[in-house]
Amino acid sequence: MEKLPKLTIPVIIGIILLIIVVAKSSVTIKAGHAGVLYQTFGDGVVTDAPPLGEGFHLIAPWNKVFIYEVRQQELSEKMQVLSSNGLEIKLDASAWFQPLYGDVAKLHQEKGEDYLKRVIQPAIRSAARSVVGRYTPEQLYSSKRDAIQEEIFEETKKILDKQYVQLNEILVRDVTLPPTIKDAIERKLRQEQESLEYEFRLEKATKEAERQRIEAEGKARANSILSASLTDKILQEKGIQATVELAKSSNAKVVVVGSGENGLPLILGNN
Repeated sequence: MEKLPKLTIPVIIGIILLIIVVAKSSVTIKAGHAGVLYQTFGDGVVTDAPPLGEGFHLIAPWNKVFIYEVRQQELSEKMQVLSSNGLEIKLDASAWFQPLYGDVAKLHQEKGEDYLKRVIQPAIRSAARSVVGRYTPEQLYSSKRDAIQEEIFEETKKILDKQYVQLNEILVRDVTLPPTIKDAIERKLRQEQESLEYEFRLEKATKEAERQRIEAEGKARANSILSASLTDKILQEKGIQATVELAKSSNAKVVVVGSGENGLPLILGNN
């Protein structure tokens, strides 16, 4: 009974030490992350083996693991850049990116955990300045937003080539011009719209006048053809036919045959 406490204390100490060693020797990688192993008494960062994947891992207690998120992430940037004529333009953009899973160890070794500020932000800012500097404020305000978005993406992608980072998309959310320039552009656009509307009305009126002219000419030709075909004999025949039809009606009337102009029958009375 007296020896029991003496044996218990070392056991407890041993268990505590074991727990500490296990805690120092284990690491859990969350979903969407990867671990970079650093060997303190070895060659440092392990770059010739795949990174530690998701789940539980045991390592030597004197080694370290640096964890990186390898799924898609977003970086928002608000920049002030110059247009082609030297005016200051405010650009609000976002970048979708992710570290390359197989190269995350090299990213850690060459760029470090602060790779976002060291690599991605400078690349986006440089590309944005280069691209926006090719356009005027009018182009940026109206029709070139999609174009500059695509060009910034391509420029940034070239800069990030071989930097162990994959660029998925660049989104330009807003382009802000100086108020005076914006007002001038809007006035110009309104004037252009009014001019186009006036030209449309003028063209419509011209087409309507041309249609009426063609219609009138057609009617005139038809009347000319009809007049040429109506001879005196035809008119007399038509008059006789009309008289016969009237004579067949049930209404009381007096028909004088051979009287009236051109020898046509004359109808008197209608009761």
